[in-house]
Amino acid sequence: MDAINAIALNPQYHELLSLVKGFRNGVVYGTKIRFPHALVMTLLFRTGSVQDKLAAILKATKAHARGLAFFVTIYKSLMLLQRRISTEGKNSDLHTFVAGFVGGWFVFGEKTSVNQQIILYLFSRIAMGLVNTAMKAGNFKAPPKSFALFAAICWGVVMVLFRRDKSVLQDSLKNSMTYLYEDSNHWTSLKTLLWHNK
Repeated sequence: MDAINAIALNPQYHELLSLVKGFRNGVVYGTKIRFPHALVMTLLFRTGSVQDKLAAILKATKAHARGLAFFVTIYKSLMLLQRRISTEGKNSDLHTFVAGFVGGWFVFGEKTSVNQQIILYLFSRIAMGLVNTAMKAGNFKAPPKSFALFAAICWGVVMVLFRRDKSVLQDSLKNSMTYLYEDSNHWTSLKTLLWHNK
């Protein structure tokens, strides 16, 4: 065990082992994030047998964990490669973009429900990051109530899209909004009014 621990701590193997740990962290984080989400969403909205529901939960968890693990591995590998061939011996913003672009294309390029949720989550964080970057560069703070305005615009727009043509919305959002705003218009008894949706 001491010999294996010595290899794990040997700086000579650090770069290679960081790829292994990155893959591992992708699996762990993807599982921690997706499993509870898939469990709750499946229990709330999916019909079918317990076996079908369990299979759906495990499939979504595997897809998320696998995606993150392979993205981290591709990204870190390309960063390492670019740093080694760079004349300066260090990574630049261009290297970072290229590694992220290639990883994103190959790992998350297929439009699946899990990939779409990950990319939409990422896009919203990028938008906020760009706003914060612009404010930092301009050395100014957000005006009072700017988040309230942002929230109001988001909700106003999504409600118009849902009402006009909900087919343009992402499936999980569309299903959630249907449950909240349309299913609440229909019931056949006190039981389906207050206890069960249908």
